[in-house]
Amino acid sequence: MKQYLPLRNRTLSFHLHKRTVWLAILFALLTAAAAVVSLGMGEMHIAPLDVVKVFLGMGSEQDALIVREFRLPRILIAILVGAALAVAGSVLQGIARNPLAAPDILGISGGASITAVAFLLLFDSVSVKWLPAAAFLGATLVAFLLYGLAWKQGVTPLRLVLIGVGIKIVAGAAVTLLITFSPFLLQNKAILWLTGSIYGVDWGDVLMILPWIMVLFLLAAFFVRRVNVQQLGDDIATGVGSQVERDRFFLLLICTGLTGAAVAVGGEISFVALLAPHIAKQLVGPSFGGAMSISAFVGALIVLLADLVGRTAFSPLDIPVGVFTSAVGAPFFIYLLYKKRHH
Repeated sequence: MKQYLPLRNRTLSFHLHKRTVWLAILFALLTAAAAVVSLGMGEMHIAPLDVVKVFLGMGSEQDALIVREFRLPRILIAILVGAALAVAGSVLQGIARNPLAAPDILGISGGASITAVAFLLLFDSVSVKWLPAAAFLGATLVAFLLYGLAWKQGVTPLRLVLIGVGIKIVAGAAVTLLITFSPFLLQNKAILWLTGSIYGVDWGDVLMILPWIMVLFLLAAFFVRRVNVQQLGDDIATGVGSQVERDRFFLLLICTGLTGAAVAVGGEISFVALLAPHIAKQLVGPSFGGAMSISAFVGALIVLLADLVGRTAFSPLDIPVGVFTSAVGAPFFIYLLYKKRHH
């Protein structure tokens, strides 16, 4: 038990893995440092120390305007979207017991994209605050369709991936069809959005998805132990008193909710949900609670760094985040397929 920190009070008693705590602190500091550097990068360069002064109330008015109003919303969206996708991927891999499971690979992100694009096209007079709800609906419908089609006296990893890839292709075709019949201005916006871009976000976007993501993070943390039990198999989980199907249902809703919120503002940012949980497991081991917590930090850092490179490496062009995450994630996905070829 020396590896754990016991925390107790009159109503609760639980243990924190020391390595997970230290890694969480490390990644939080790395994310904060990357955010400070990113806030200073752009057409007008601001030194990291001056960025810190802005948050301490000692910066110039010009620096404060650029940092707080123009750049900070984009940084926060990158962190929120990256963390949401990472936790969604971690949850999906946990309930499917499949290292290849990720919302973008299995078509869940595609389902969110269909309803999000349809919402923008058909309900342009409705408040954009309902966009995450529309994306959540599409992600949920596709998730249950995927699970239903893959079920045959259980769900095998290979069947889940193959059907998921098929659903992803169909979802992509549906989105293309919607864009084709949409007005010209919406076409350009939708195409940029679907590449995985957080260009042009503002404080309204932050406030739109922040409540969704925070509530879903808390719900995911509540179900941590139940996912750990499910890793032992349905029979053992049922034998120790876990209501497997009910827990799996709620976890799938959490996954689709996080995916929908991320897609609503960031579009289809690929492979973050696949990469982050694997990196986390390499660092803290297979325990779902620790891996999910660290994957949130890893996902946030991946999207934040990808956005920083996209904004600065090819200036004045602003390259979408999804271009860089796909460039890294696609080879990793091929590696995983090769590694699991005999399973």
